[in-house]
Formats: sequence, C-alpha cells, structure tokens
Amino acid sequence: MPMTAISDPSVYPGADYYEATMRQGSWQFHRDLEPSPVWGYWATNPHDPHRPIGMGYLGPTFSVTRDHPTVVKWRNELPTTHMFQHVIDDIREKKPVVAPIPPPPYKYVPQFPDDINVWNVVHQHGGYTAPQSDGLPEQSFSPKGFHAEGYTTLDPSRVKPNEAIYGYTNHDHSCMLWYHDHAMGMSALNVYAGLAGLYLIRDPADERLGLPRGEFEVPLILQDRTFHKNGSLAYTMVDREGEDTPVVNGKAYPYLDVERRRYRLRILNASNERFWRLRFDVDPRDALHEPPLPFWLIGTDGGFRAPLHMLDFLISPAERYDLIVDFSQVRPGTKVNLTNYPGTQAHFPGIPGCGPEIADIMQFRVAKSLSGGGDRTTPPEKLRLKAVAPIKPQPHTRRREWVVYQHELYRTMTFNAVPYMEPSQDFIKEGSTEIWEYINPNHDAHPMHVHLVNFQVLNRQPIDAAAYQKDYDKWIYGGRKPKDHPVLANYFTGPPIPPDPDEALSYKDTVKAPAQMVTRIIIQEFVPPKDDIASIPNSGAELPATYIHHCHLLEHEDDDLMRPWTIVGRDGDHHDSGHRGGGHSH
Repeated sequence: MPMTAISDPSVYPGADYYEATMRQGSWQFHRDLEPSPVWGYWATNPHDPHRPIGMGYLGPTFSVTRDHPTVVKWRNELPTTHMFQHVIDDIREKKPVVAPIPPPPYKYVPQFPDDINVWNVVHQHGGYTAPQSDGLPEQSFSPKGFHAEGYTTLDPSRVKPNEAIYGYTNHDHSCMLWYHDHAMGMSALNVYAGLAGLYLIRDPADERLGLPRGEFEVPLILQDRTFHKNGSLAYTMVDREGEDTPVVNGKAYPYLDVERRRYRLRILNASNERFWRLRFDVDPRDALHEPPLPFWLIGTDGGFRAPLHMLDFLISPAERYDLIVDFSQVRPGTKVNLTNYPGTQAHFPGIPGCGPEIADIMQFRVAKSLSGGGDRTTPPEKLRLKAVAPIKPQPHTRRREWVVYQHELYRTMTFNAVPYMEPSQDFIKEGSTEIWEYINPNHDAHPMHVHLVNFQVLNRQPIDAAAYQKDYDKWIYGGRKPKDHPVLANYFTGPPIPPDPDEALSYKDTVKAPAQMVTRIIIQEFVPPKDDIASIPNSGAELPATYIHHCHLLEHEDDDLMRPWTIVGRDGDHHDSGHRGGGHSH
C-alpha cells in the first residue's frame, strides 16, 4: 500500500504543509524481476528528516481534510537525462508518431528547449485550484532550475530554482483525487517512469456512513507496464498501444489476502492509455461456472453518488471508481480475480492487434477469519448517500464545440485544429453554465479531462463521422471561413443516448468520448477560487484565469490534444467572436 505523507502544520498557520521531492530510485515490480530504475515522489517526514516517506515508484498518499487547505513545496531532483531519452530524441527529431506537427496554417513549435531532457510540474487532478498552483504544462521546471515561460510559485522567497510551492483549497466533495506529472511535451514518459500518487479528501461527516475503513479501505492504482529481460521498465508506446503487464500499486500481478467481509476499493486508472473493463471473477478452480461477484458503485471522480449494483464497468485513464465489494458470501480459501473483460482492447473500442491484451490483473484471496468482532459496516443497499442533483440545461445555455481533429491518420490530434501553444480563444463568463460538445470523428474513444471543474455527462449522439471529417477538412484547407464551418446538427445519425448508469448523476472530471459520437457534458458554474490560501499573498485566482482541458491518453495530450480556456469577469473585455482563429461555438 502506498504510505501516507505526514504534514507539518507549523509552517503556514491554517494549512497542512508538505515537502515532496521527485527523484530517481529503484523498485522491484515482481519477485521474479530484477529491480528497475524508477522515478517517484518522496515526502519529507517532519518527525524524522532521515526517513522520507515514499516507495521509490509512485508517491505517498496525501490524506487531507475537506476545506482545510494544503500547501506543498514540490522539489525536482531527477537526473537531467531522461530514463526514456530515446523517445525525447525522437520528439526532438520531429519523428511523425511523437512530434506534434500541426494542421495548416500553423507551424511546428518545439515543446521543450534543445538542452532540456527532463522537466516536470505537478497537477492535482480534479482539484479546485487557482491557475498558479494548477500544474499547467507551461509551468514546468527542470532539476537544474530552468523554468518554462509560465512557471509560477507561491511565496517566491522560500523556493530554490528547482522548486515550486503550490496551494490547494481542498474545497471539494469527499473524494479521491490524484496528482501526477504534467510537464510540457513529456508527461506520458514522466508518468510512465512513476510520477503519480493519490490525494484523498476526507470529510469528518463520512464517519457516520458506516463505510469500511482502515485496512478494509484499499486504494488500487491500475497501470500497464512492459519490462526488459533485466526487469527494468521498457517504454514501447511508440510502436504499439498499451503495455503487456498489469501493475497495481507498483506490483505486477499482485494479490491481497482479504477477510470474509465488506471492503471499500478505491480504483484509479493511472494507465497512460489503457481502458479496462473490470469485473470480479470467482476462480473457476474454486467453483464451477460461478457468476462474477457483484459489487456496489458508491462514488466516481468527484465524490459520492447514489449506490448502484453492478457486475462490471469500463474505466478510462484518469477515472476513479469507489466500490463496496462484499467477500462475506465467498467460501474461505476461494480466490477472486480482478479481471479485464476478455477481448477488451487497450483503446476502446479499439482495433484487435494494436496492443497486447491483458486478462488477469490481481487476486483477492479470501482466507482470513473476521477480526475485531465482525463486520459492523453498513450494507451498501442501506447506505444513505445523497443523490447528485441533475444540472438542467436551459434553452439559452451556451454550447461550445471541441472537435477532435486529426489531419492525417496516426498523426497529431488537436482540438478544433488549433495547436495547444496558440493563445486561448475560448472566453467563459464567470459563474456561467455551459454545455461542452466533444465531437469525435476518430476510430478511438478519448477520455477528456477538464481542469478546475466537476461536470455531469448529459448524453451522446452518433454522427456520420466520415462526412463530418471530410467537410471539416474542406473547412480547414479552404481557409477556415466562419460561414463554411460544418454545422453539427447536419451530421446526426440517431437520437441522443443517455449516459451509462455508472456515470449518470455523478460528479465527473473525466469523461469517455467514444468514437464517431458527440459527447455532451454540462458544467454548472465556472468560478475559480479567489481567496488567498493560508494568508499567502497572491495565492488565489485573478481574472482572467486560464485553465486547460485535454485528452487523458497521455501520449495524445503530449501530442497536442489539449487547449487552454479562460474565465473572464461578467462584464469582461474579452468577448468570444465565435471563430477566433478556428475555435467555433454557437
């Protein structure tokens, strides 16, 4: 299990303070593999400076209290040559699969300087955070203290050049967020090397709910990795989609001994690209044709929702699922396997042969007798969790289109055919509600993550993808004239489809945008956190406040499927003319 970081409350009154250092270490992914060089986060231990908290791979869990702010000093002590330097070299040499070559009329812009092979920045994924602490790609900084043009830090007098101080409001529902690298042009490689960890926001009121806790609340960080013969991490995503070995909390094919009782499993898909369709299979050696073990979904990315009885679910990269699994009816000695539904491709729905299939992920061994006088937790069907109220669109609710555009097959993808580095063209009035439409004419699904906000999934609608792509191409190559922009309504091939039961009426920050569909989300209100954190000057947001959204297939994010958007005052000077340089809205 990842260890929990320990805060020092004395540094900033009214906040929990942590120091976390990125450094290279060594980690054994399986007893049959030699240890591998890895990257990870280590938290300073205020009680014993000589024993930092971490594993080497991944990072410690931050467990914080809702609405009680956190301040973190992030320090970069990684090597200056990348663990996957060959990929950095390929990007620099503009190799077509990895370098973001934009559509016309835009020109290629290098994503990192010629002499920088490693730089990093930390994004708290799902948090309600001011832009200067959000960990945007242009806030990257290197181990030697080189700063990208957007680098910021709170309390500058307290940092060295290879550090940044960020403040987190923790003004969220009780939920499981996570933190990970978000460096410009190399987040996929940095996360793959190990730079990710969990961030739990706790609400004292949850203790009344009767949920499994302590050793019966188990976080599961799901990833897929490939190894060289010597046991070291191999990065093969330049050649294929997905890797070949399941890794949970840093271990390949692990097992967990469980008691015959209810467990709360908090699952994060931290894979670079792999979608998983998960279920709990009772080992066939233990029981002939036993059906899968049912479970209850009690929460998603942004917190609790009405409990839902389920047998399996599809989880895309960056999504979180909060489950209650009841092992009490399983015979002692039985093994329950967490499996990836047979035939699930790395990308959803995916093309067979594009990446290795993974079937078994980990095992729960139902062995232990009950400890501590039995299971006193609330049965899931009796859990009193507040249902999430639906956000109702109004006739005048603003709609904003985001087209996943790929001008050549297997090449760079962009939103609205505009590179990430182009200035923001989407200006959103503070406090307003918007519907965002992700138009995906591709053959793959993309998990879309919007910084700052939680949203709800409204619906999806099938489109004639080939016709839309053809007309969009014509619009691009015809000079992007506003009057010729394809009108989405002309391409529908069927009625809107409601969200899947596991994502309906849930707080989400990441949504699956399936192939050949438009996926609609509704965002209740765009309001950044303006108050200072722990009395640190300039730690709150100021308008205009720019955030980003992007595909959470990390290789797509690095390859430019990412755009800024900006919150402006209600009477802001910025007005969105609808077609600023290729953005489109109505």
